[in-house]
Amino acid sequence: MPISGLIDRVSRELRDKDAVFDLPVDKGFLGSPAHDFSVSFHGRRASSPLGPAAGPHSQMAQNIALAWLGGCRIIELKTVQIMDELEIPRPCIDMRTVGYNVEWSQELKLEQSAEEYVKGVMLVEVLKSRLHDRLAPGFTDTIFDMSVGYDLEGIRSAPVRRFIDTMLDCRSLAARLRDEIPREFGEVRDLPIPEQISSTLTLSTFHGCPPDEIERILEFLMREYGLDVIVKLNPTLLGPDGVDHLLHDVMGYRNVSVPRDAFEKDTTWDQACAFTERLRALAEELDVGFGAKFTNTLIVTHDGDYLPGSEAQKYLSGAPLHVLAMNLVARFRDRFGPDLPISFSAGIDRHNFADAVAMGLCPVTVCSDLLQTGGYARLSTYYRNLMQQMDDAGVSSLDDWVCARAGTTEMAEARIINTRRHVAEITEDPRYRYDQNHTPPKKVGTTLELFNCLTCDKCIPVCPNNANFALPIDKGSEPTARFNREGGRWVLVAEETIELTKKHQIANLADFCNECGNCDVFCPEDGGPYIEKPRFFGTLSEYEAWTSHDGFFVEEVEGAVHVCARIEGAAFTAHIDGRQVRYAGDGFDVSFSLDDPAATITGDAPEGTEVNLEPAVIMDLMQRAIRDDSRINPVNVARS
Repeated sequence: MPISGLIDRVSRELRDKDAVFDLPVDKGFLGSPAHDFSVSFHGRRASSPLGPAAGPHSQMAQNIALAWLGGCRIIELKTVQIMDELEIPRPCIDMRTVGYNVEWSQELKLEQSAEEYVKGVMLVEVLKSRLHDRLAPGFTDTIFDMSVGYDLEGIRSAPVRRFIDTMLDCRSLAARLRDEIPREFGEVRDLPIPEQISSTLTLSTFHGCPPDEIERILEFLMREYGLDVIVKLNPTLLGPDGVDHLLHDVMGYRNVSVPRDAFEKDTTWDQACAFTERLRALAEELDVGFGAKFTNTLIVTHDGDYLPGSEAQKYLSGAPLHVLAMNLVARFRDRFGPDLPISFSAGIDRHNFADAVAMGLCPVTVCSDLLQTGGYARLSTYYRNLMQQMDDAGVSSLDDWVCARAGTTEMAEARIINTRRHVAEITEDPRYRYDQNHTPPKKVGTTLELFNCLTCDKCIPVCPNNANFALPIDKGSEPTARFNREGGRWVLVAEETIELTKKHQIANLADFCNECGNCDVFCPEDGGPYIEKPRFFGTLSEYEAWTSHDGFFVEEVEGAVHVCARIEGAAFTAHIDGRQVRYAGDGFDVSFSLDDPAATITGDAPEGTEVNLEPAVIMDLMQRAIRDDSRINPVNVARS
């Protein structure tokens, strides 16, 4: 979406008190003056230890805004790489039980990713300005951490270098985007935008990347750019026996296995320890930050039946990965002590967030949990639980919380104590085991249609890209009819109705949807909201390009409305001027009044042609609903 539409949507949602709020804004989790959440990351400061990890399509600007609204203040931007034209199978996410995916790296071009990140930073500045009276003091500082992969040749290529250069100095791109903001948002156009998006970088190393290449990449980034760096390391560092023991014997995930060649190709424990020592010394020499992230991902095979059968191997996330990654953190700290910075991302949720913070991990990033029912709004409970535990301990800062949790005043000792305690607890906790995590969400046995689903609205917050939204169509009956061309005139065949029985309908913006399938997982009905529900395209070119998908494109033309639609694979157009409609499809072009089609229908068609007005009535319903300013949606702001 253009920056103008994004700015418009955020501004209107925050300004209009009568608007139905889709964004999870709540004073309760935008910070509390009673608690100091300021933390250090590579020598820089941010007002929260929490940030979202790279989720599905998480380089979209709205992801950044939603995460920030949820309280995240360290935001790890999704990994980019030189291969930016990937064909990812669909669906690509299976969150029915723990978490599996078959996606990797960005789905946008490098320059598009950079633009989304700058848009996201600009949106955050708008939010800071509009919410300043609702934010706790100091709860505006935000760190954006870029991430690149996966080999040295790609990272040293001109396109990736340009991406890094843009993250280090975004003035030119920000100026271009600023010029796109409508004059009516003058105060937004004048907001200062940071000249630099990020000076920190997390290196994502794919399975099989040689350890010497990992080391050369990090040395290049530190020497060439002076970046503070974090290296993601894989759970395979635990070795085949260690992984199998935890995964199979302790947690009972015997339906999941790690391919043996993953251990043969990945960095070994001794190799990781060796380059960690050398890179830590180099970072001290260059006066930059260096640390490790646990964990990157774990490649597995399992007997799931949701992801495409062509993908024999998947990537594990969620509860079992938390136990594996935390055991690796404990082993790493036993080897390197508590002072080497550790970033953590694996199965974080409201139950274990406070313990991860008490271990001195920073940032604590989250992805899989935000793909569950509730979406980004789930972040609220993270802070509420942490604040409650801090209140119970009688402390108001994170440093004091770390020490209080361990029962000591020595920070280094406290981190070790809390690490060992948490790892021991979760390794024995049934909550992380297969027995507690193998039942998928229930289906009710009905199949989705264009209108009138259960309207439970679960598909709206679980969409990682905010692509699903409520469509304001009132309950009622919409009359329609079928006509046949006989003897040079139109003969009424049948009068019918479209019954609308729900408080509203559900729709999808194709421009934001990457067909990950997550809304299908949590929808109680079969079929998938992103497939069956009305899909809107932001541009005519996008509508015309996706010929395999049903959907709608709506545009205003000289006071009237022009609608293009594919319904059950058939293409139609409708030019709607008030109640007058010119409606065309395969073999017909007619005009009529919605108030009395039988008396007003005109136009020509071959003898015997039957014309069903139902698609035209649906298109009118769509254009009226999507242009209804009483409820803000990604289409009516994009047209403003």
